[in-house]
Amino acid sequence: MPYPYVLLSAAVSLDGYLDDTGPERLLLSSPADFDRVDEVRASVDAILVGAGTIRADNPRLLVNSPERRAARVADGLPEYPLKVTVSGSGDLDPTARFWHTGGEKVLYTTDKGAERARALGIAADVVPLGDALDWRRLLEHLHDVRGVRRLMVEGGGRIHTQLMTEGLADELQLVLAPLFVGDPDAPRLFGPGAYQGGRLRLLETRPIGDVVLMRYEPTAPGTGALPSAADRHWLALACELAAQCPPSETAFSVGAVVVAADGTELARGHSREGEDPVVHAEEAALAKADPTDPRLAGATVYSSLEPCARRASRPAPCARLILDAGVRRVVTAWREPDTFVTDADGSAVLAERGATVVVLPEFEQRAKAPNAHLLGG
Repeated sequence: MPYPYVLLSAAVSLDGYLDDTGPERLLLSSPADFDRVDEVRASVDAILVGAGTIRADNPRLLVNSPERRAARVADGLPEYPLKVTVSGSGDLDPTARFWHTGGEKVLYTTDKGAERARALGIAADVVPLGDALDWRRLLEHLHDVRGVRRLMVEGGGRIHTQLMTEGLADELQLVLAPLFVGDPDAPRLFGPGAYQGGRLRLLETRPIGDVVLMRYEPTAPGTGALPSAADRHWLALACELAAQCPPSETAFSVGAVVVAADGTELARGHSREGEDPVVHAEEAALAKADPTDPRLAGATVYSSLEPCARRASRPAPCARLILDAGVRRVVTAWREPDTFVTDADGSAVLAERGATVVVLPEFEQRAKAPNAHLLGG
C-alpha cells in the first residue's frame, strides 16, 4: 500500500543530543532555522510527534507565519497541517496545548489505549491500530483515509529511531548546533536498533546562521517482501530511466537499476540503450555489472516494468537473466500487460526460483507514461 513521504526533522548538538536534562527546553536551532522549520511545516499535509514529546515539551506545532497560512488556504488546503501523535497507552494530558491549537488532530494508539484516550476526553480523532502499534498500518491510514502525502516527523528520538530502523523514513533533515551537551542522561536523536546498512545519500548542506542543515535520504534496499523508503527512491530512478528510451512501436520503454544491499548502485540501464535496438532494460543493466561480484547475491533489481518471462528478440528473457546473475529480489512498478506477449508473468518465473517480487503500484502511472502511445493513451 502507498505511504506518505516521511520527512524526519531534528536538531542536535555536536555530540548528538536532542536536549539537556535541565528544566527548560534547550534551544538548538537559530531564529533563522526556526523560520525554515515553519516553512517546511507549511509545505506538508501532516506533522507528527510522539507522546513523549507532548509530555516533555507541551508543543503547539503550528505554522506561525500568517502569510504561509494564507498561502495554504489560497491553495485549497487547511490553514494548518493535520497534527498527529502516537501513544500505545493513550495516557495523555487532555489539557495539553497540542489538542487545543491549530487544526485537526489524530491520535494513533492501541485498542486499550483508545479506550483510555476516549475516557480522558482527548480532543482528537482516536484511531486504534490493534493490540500493538504498527507503523505501516499507521502510514497506510494516513495516506488512504486522511489523504496525507507528505508527513513531517518532529520527534522524539524513539519515534525517529523506529521509523529509521523500519526503513520508513524517506528523508532526514538534520540541523547541527555548535554546542555540546555531554550529559549521558540527556536524550539522543537515535537509539540502538537494527538499522539498515550502508551510507545515506547527502542531498544538501546549508549554513543557516551558526547552525548547519544537512539533508539525507536512505539508499539501502528493503529486505524480503516489505518495501522500504529507499525502494521507492530507486524505483523512481528506474521510471526516470524509462523516459530516456528511444520510442518504439514494438517494445516497451523500461528503466532498470541494480543496487547492492548496502545501497551501492551497481549498474543501470534502459531499453534500446546504445546501439542495440532490442536490448531490454534489465539486460542492459546486468551487462554492466561484474558477474563475479559477490554483492549480486544480495542485490535488488528495480525495473519500471515487470521483467519479461518470454521474448522473441533474444533467447534469454530478463527474469532468467536476473536469476542467472544470482539476484533474488526485484521491485517493480507495473505488471506486464498482454500488449506484446500474452499471459506474461515474469513474477511467477522469479518466484518459482525463490526470488521475491515487490510491486509498488503507486509508481504505475510513472512507468506507463513513456509507453502511453502503446496503451492507447
